[in-house]
Amino acid sequence: MSRRPRFATVLVTVIGLGWSATSLAQTEPQGWEAGVADLRQRWEAITTAMPEERREAALESLAEQSEELLGAHPRQGPVLVWRGIVLASHARASGGLAALGSAKRAREVLERAVELDPEGHHGSAWVTLGALYDRAPGWPVAFGDAETAERMFRRALSIRPEGIDVHYYYAAFLAEEGRGDEAREHARRAVAGTARATRTRSDEALRDAARALLATL
Repeated sequence: MSRRPRFATVLVTVIGLGWSATSLAQTEPQGWEAGVADLRQRWEAITTAMPEERREAALESLAEQSEELLGAHPRQGPVLVWRGIVLASHARASGGLAALGSAKRAREVLERAVELDPEGHHGSAWVTLGALYDRAPGWPVAFGDAETAERMFRRALSIRPEGIDVHYYYAAFLAEEGRGDEAREHARRAVAGTARATRTRSDEALRDAARALLATL
């Protein structure tokens, strides 16, 4: 099956991901925590409530904010993960080949995040990477690769097997790969999952997306 760029169609409320307040670099000042909370709140407002035609500009501004935060705290995993989430969301809002710059930067920071923390903050970095490898065009245009995407999704599932986001994005991937039975199983598990207290709106949006996906399978 040929792969195609799908940033404009699926990164939905991109990856309602959690993050761990525990860091490998506990000696750094803790001001980054407030910065991450602000990124998370602004990101959720943009991706769940803002009209689509306004999201690209808003996410571009948020990406600049995330870059400043990362410059101040370059070894804090949650900062890296949330910069990756914002950039992935910007790729989705931009659409098509114009999204590739943001997608490549998202991949870079998320790979740095898993170097710091192999669990990628409860699987957050891994599922984002899976979606990026799934949605991006393949070589020579970009880095998209179905085998790598599946490996990332499976890693995320091994860390957070109850995640609504993990099951939804893996289900969407499996559906595109023509693996309907597996896609239905993971879509059902997304619908049955428990929304996280800090990500209720995002998780509920993904639950609705999983229901819609099930109706097409």
